[in-house]
Amino acid sequence: MYRSEFYVFDQDKPVPVIIRNYTQDDFDELIQIQSECFPPPFSSELWWNKEQLSNHVMRFPEGAICIEVDGILAGSLTGLCVDFDPNHMEHTWEEITDHGYIKNHNPSGDTLYIVDISVRPRFRKFGLGKLIMQAMYHVVIQKKLVRLLGGGRMPGYHKVADTLTPQQYLNKVIKGDLKDPVITFLLRCGRVQIGIVENYLEDEESCNYAALMEWKNPFNRT
Repeated sequence: MYRSEFYVFDQDKPVPVIIRNYTQDDFDELIQIQSECFPPPFSSELWWNKEQLSNHVMRFPEGAICIEVDGILAGSLTGLCVDFDPNHMEHTWEEITDHGYIKNHNPSGDTLYIVDISVRPRFRKFGLGKLIMQAMYHVVIQKKLVRLLGGGRMPGYHKVADTLTPQQYLNKVIKGDLKDPVITFLLRCGRVQIGIVENYLEDEESCNYAALMEWKNPFNRT
């Protein structure tokens, strides 16, 4: 099981942080975090429910991690293992995550797929998203997987969709000509794009597109 203790800084003040696996005791707080990260007009039906969270900690506890800041639960990241063929990239979030229930988790899969990452808005100044993403890289290495993978929303795309294709938009973000709240964050986390998938989510801001972004295990030689 995963546990890491260290500090982040609030200006010059060290603040204690713990990254660990989440458990049933955290469920109410994890749902509250979802409500803060996805307020109206997002539907509460999109937040985690306790059956989904129970599946996460039962089926793949290594892929269910959270981060505390000075004793307060501040965010979480959830994943599952799948077999991924780079030659057949098309999928939806619902298909690959079993609608967030991860009943399709494959212990023999070669890829750790990110289901969700959420950080409470008031804690985002600490860079916690990057820290828990890096913690999941440790899981990829420990389990000797090929990669970490996930579909990144492109919430800035709708602003330029009439002049740029999704790939052109992604290329401009990668070059630094444009910034995207999600894709730029993933680039800062060390992820690289391997392609675009359409109809990934019902996501008006991204025009239903997502960028598949991977991090390859540097110790894997296959």
